[in-house]
Amino acid sequence: MARGRGGTGRADARASPVVGRRGEDGSLAGRRRGAVRRGNWPARRSLHPGPSWGEIRPWPSALSDRAEPKLTTLSRAQVLAVARAGADASSWTETLVASCVWGQGDNGYGAYRLGEILRDSSVATVLGRAVAVLADDGAVAAYRRLRGAIRGLGPAFFTKFLYFVGGAIPDVPGPRPLILDQRIARVVRAYATQVGEEAGLEQPARLATWLWSAGGWTPHRYGVYLRWIHGATEHLAPSTHWPPIPDLLELALFSGAWTVGRCP
Repeated sequence: MARGRGGTGRADARASPVVGRRGEDGSLAGRRRGAVRRGNWPARRSLHPGPSWGEIRPWPSALSDRAEPKLTTLSRAQVLAVARAGADASSWTETLVASCVWGQGDNGYGAYRLGEILRDSSVATVLGRAVAVLADDGAVAAYRRLRGAIRGLGPAFFTKFLYFVGGAIPDVPGPRPLILDQRIARVVRAYATQVGEEAGLEQPARLATWLWSAGGWTPHRYGVYLRWIHGATEHLAPSTHWPPIPDLLELALFSGAWTVGRCP
């Protein structure tokens, strides 16, 4: 019996084949629905900087002026630039702000949620320690350090923070951090269900839902996800001419450019 969603029992012994649809050669089977190119990554959200974000401090100078009412977008490249500035200054709160704004976009509650997170006086210290752990011990250890460390900051958003920090600092040990949110988990759950069905597991959908819930993923589960995305990217590159870029595959899964199914 498994000890928990991130435990080391029977369910976790099946984690590698259940996590995604992989053949004997380790390849990820799927159907591409459209081109996704790293040089043309779309922002996940449009952004009205105006009143909803007006109370957020600190506001990164690299982002749009909040006094401007016009609709704009925020790209991964812009957030990465904020993270690189944070690395130069050894200050990471603006990176958290930029990654949250990028993830939330123009919805009605993102600014309020971020404002509540930033009320915690320990935010800067916690982020700094997590970045140090990332540099020394890797993404899973940094995930463990941030999990539950800041009230209101769950993995769907602190993995965005880790992702951008991981792109800004050199020599992160192990696989570099990637984003894991509800939408990505839903796609992985679909792969896991399909693999379970093909393997003849009992109640594969139930097992997949247990392993890949809508949130609260353990550090172990995050590590499984990272190994799968990085490994799948390595196998896809020579067989499908897919670029050897793990975060591009993450975006393809998020956007629906790569869907569950067999390659045509």
